[in-house]
Amino acid sequence: MTAMPILNVLGVPLEILTLAPDPAWAPSPTLVFLHEGLGSVSLWRDWPAQLCQQLQRPGLVYSRQGYGDSAPVPDVRGEPQIINGQRQGRLQPDYMHHEALTVLPALLNILGIERPILIGHSDGGTIALIHASQHPVTACVVMAPHVMVEDISVQAITQARQAFTQGGLRERLTKFHADVDCAFWQWNEVWLSEGFRNFDIRREIETLSAPLLAIQGEDDPYGTMAQIDDIARHVPHSQLLKLAQCGHSPHKDQPAAVHAAMARFLSGLGA
Repeated sequence: MTAMPILNVLGVPLEILTLAPDPAWAPSPTLVFLHEGLGSVSLWRDWPAQLCQQLQRPGLVYSRQGYGDSAPVPDVRGEPQIINGQRQGRLQPDYMHHEALTVLPALLNILGIERPILIGHSDGGTIALIHASQHPVTACVVMAPHVMVEDISVQAITQARQAFTQGGLRERLTKFHADVDCAFWQWNEVWLSEGFRNFDIRREIETLSAPLLAIQGEDDPYGTMAQIDDIARHVPHSQLLKLAQCGHSPHKDQPAAVHAAMARFLSGLGA
């Protein structure tokens, strides 16, 4: 495991963690982990390292701007604007497209990573789908992704706002983010904005040709099975895994089932 605390990507310092392969491992595509809406390098805990070890593949984990130890978003609740080429203020409904099509390609290019295996959770799953629909990847694994906005998602995120302002969520998140208010509000405000209600990538992902595994928990408060069922309708070659007794974080709620499914899925890719 090699820490590269900060890497400048398009003028923004981002927190990076590389999981170096064992010398005995054969060269293979890098697993690139894309975190959830309130995630970060540290909030993944040791799951990426465990998965890389199990699959014997190198890994890359990073925190998006405003999360973990990456640079914060200036004036995160202010009017959206671009100053000196940098986005400031509230995130706009295209924030996941910006990450998938601008930031992630730049990061991969800097690190010399080609045709990665993308592993995305929640917002990270959506980012993975958008990227894989327009860029070459070896495979894509998405857990609890969002391909459109459901009422259940808006309700859960509204409840998260109350938990952050009146409950203990802010305190719990503080250990994972250098600027916890930036991390929370950039995610919460865009999801609860009127302009985001029309977010829908179902037609966009029809161009996704790489192998795809989509995983959803039956008890996810942030989304229903319609998310991955619609992925299957628009990407017919995708494989689905529906997990009972599983909420929004399949890799935490059902780690054994997720690890086994990923191992089977990736073993079928060939060399």
